[in-house]
Amino acid sequence: MDKDFWQQRWREGQIGFHQPRIMPLLQKHWRTLGLPADSRVLVPLAGKSLDVAWLAEQGHQVLAVELSSIAVEQFFAEHGLTPSIRASALGRHYVAGGIEFICGDIFDLDATTLAGCVGCYDRAALVALPADMRRRYVAHVYGGLPTGCRALLLTLDYPQSQMDGPPFAVDDAEVHALYAPRWRIDRLEARDILEHEPRFAERGVTRLGTSAYRLDAL
Repeated sequence: MDKDFWQQRWREGQIGFHQPRIMPLLQKHWRTLGLPADSRVLVPLAGKSLDVAWLAEQGHQVLAVELSSIAVEQFFAEHGLTPSIRASALGRHYVAGGIEFICGDIFDLDATTLAGCVGCYDRAALVALPADMRRRYVAHVYGGLPTGCRALLLTLDYPQSQMDGPPFAVDDAEVHALYAPRWRIDRLEARDILEHEPRFAERGVTRLGTSAYRLDAL
């Protein structure tokens, strides 16, 4: 899986992963992180998620990272925002109000940028990546976030043999293997969601769960 895969999905409008609502688990659990309103919050592989705008409405300074310029431009257009645009070694920066999108590769984020984020919301990044890339992603992104950073991580879990990702299955054991010992891991909720996700059932999935985790960088 490479950059062209995701670029093609956006060009062809194959974005079934985009949710036309704010994620309920975000609304339910975000405040348990106790982040100050003006905290800088990283949203990796953000797409054009409505969650980005919701986080900004909570008073946060949101740094979203997304590979596709189509997704970024649609986000600002759909929210009636006209961003300022500049280029850097990290990509193209689109900024409006408390929201900044970097249109670029998440693996190009530098240590200084990551160190400035004291919060992280990961709904679609970890589960979007195959196993080898998940390890690299956690090492690079979460490895660069500062001590005291607090993250809300959402995962999916299903029999991987029944469906090719993305999204990929990430079970509780893998979360602990990826994040411990540097992060304290607290599973806030686990629920069965197959009856609410018919497209998974249509692809032969017989069990589908989602979990919400609070992660604290030690």
